[in-house]
Amino acid sequence: MAVSALPRTMDALTRRATMLRDSLHKSQGNTDGMVAILGSFDHRLSALEAAMRPTQVRTHAIRMAHENIDKTLKAGEAILAQFDLTRRAEATILRGPHEDLESYLEAVDTLKGISRFFSSNKNFRSSEGILNHVNGLLAKSSLKIEEEFKQLMTTYSKPIEPDRLFDCLPKSLRPSKDDEDENANQSDHPSKGLETAVYKIPTLVPPRILPLMNDIAQQLVQAGNQQSCYKIYRESRGSALESSLRKLGVEKLTKDDVQKMQWEALEAKIGNWIQFMRIAVKLLLTGERKICDQIFEGGNFNKDQCFAEMATNSVVTLLSFGDAVAKSKRSPEKLFVLLDMYEVMRELQPEIEVVFEGKACSEMREAALGLTKRLAQTAQETFADFEEAVEKDASKTIVQDGTVHPLTSYVINYVKFLFDYQSTLKLLFQEFETDQKQRIYLAMTGFRGTVELCSKMPISTNVLLGQRFFRHFPYKVRQAALVRRHQQTLTAAEFQEL
Repeated sequence: MAVSALPRTMDALTRRATMLRDSLHKSQGNTDGMVAILGSFDHRLSALEAAMRPTQVRTHAIRMAHENIDKTLKAGEAILAQFDLTRRAEATILRGPHEDLESYLEAVDTLKGISRFFSSNKNFRSSEGILNHVNGLLAKSSLKIEEEFKQLMTTYSKPIEPDRLFDCLPKSLRPSKDDEDENANQSDHPSKGLETAVYKIPTLVPPRILPLMNDIAQQLVQAGNQQSCYKIYRESRGSALESSLRKLGVEKLTKDDVQKMQWEALEAKIGNWIQFMRIAVKLLLTGERKICDQIFEGGNFNKDQCFAEMATNSVVTLLSFGDAVAKSKRSPEKLFVLLDMYEVMRELQPEIEVVFEGKACSEMREAALGLTKRLAQTAQETFADFEEAVEKDASKTIVQDGTVHPLTSYVINYVKFLFDYQSTLKLLFQEFETDQKQRIYLAMTGFRGTVELCSKMPISTNVLLGQRFFRHFPYKVRQAALVRRHQQTLTAAEFQEL
């Protein structure tokens, strides 16, 4: 039975194999047909792409043309805007800066922007022509700006009247209108209590003008006219400063001029010079430095050099008198005024360092410091001369009535008034040898005790102070003499107040 079933099984397998083979042949045919169809699609797509390529090229060209048109329109709008700005700026430039300086400076900045625009876009056909036109306008504006700067500096560079300067001083230093016949301030020790004195710097140029001057200065420097700018500043402000000092009474004097003066006249001039130095340094020069810093703020300015050149003549004139006094012939009566001059120079030294900061101003700082040292040296030598003169005094005057010897009274009072300058003398003698310094102070201390003893006695003024002291130092006893104009004696208390 199993054997009989075998042929049927083989037949079934054969039929299945035949069906599978037929299916494979049919699938192969379908595949070949599909490949043929796809091949025809590829051919058709290639043909379609070839047919569309000209259209794509034309579309790209149109798109590029549109982009170029947009760029051209934008460039044209920018150029037209620059032309419009040029037209408006040109109108302002031609009108000049007198009517509206700020608008004029804005127009100059606009022209500079236009110049930069066309310089960076030289492929424009009109670039060269408009650049030449704009540069011509800028050249004209530079000349007009320079003229305007000169006019502003001249208009606002007027000398300051002495009364205005005196009002800026502390009350303790303002001259009294009642002291017409005497320089009352001369008899007081001028530097005491001045460390905390308040000085009010005068307004030399209206604050609203300084920013405009700064703008103009920057325009001039950017245009390459910095030397003209500096010259206008130096001449205008330098002339105003010199005129202000002349109105005060500052004059340039030499050693010979000082040597020819009578002592009373020289004493008055020295007192005035001390006042002038304070006014010049603390008010005028300090104010000028602020003006210089504000006019030449920002930008590539050499403001220290400008200030130094502007102030040189005035500083030389101020210091010349002090230098002449320091170099003139020494005499005992000059010691007190030399000490006063030395004190004021030391008092002003911090302000001088600030006002004349920078390398360009070093000569003026050194000149001021040199005068301070010369005054100190002359004062030291004058004190030594006084000491030597006392030691070598050959007077043989004999006091018959038991009163104080003239030389004794002279020396006592000379040293007494030196005690007003104790701190100054300490600084002054720092360069002395130690043993000499100690000897001087011991001598002065001994004299102080003698003075205190003598001051308790109601002795005649002429006797106690001595005729020699009256003759050489009238300004030191002037106040007391005025109090006792019609009397011949001074009380002990009044003597103490001298």
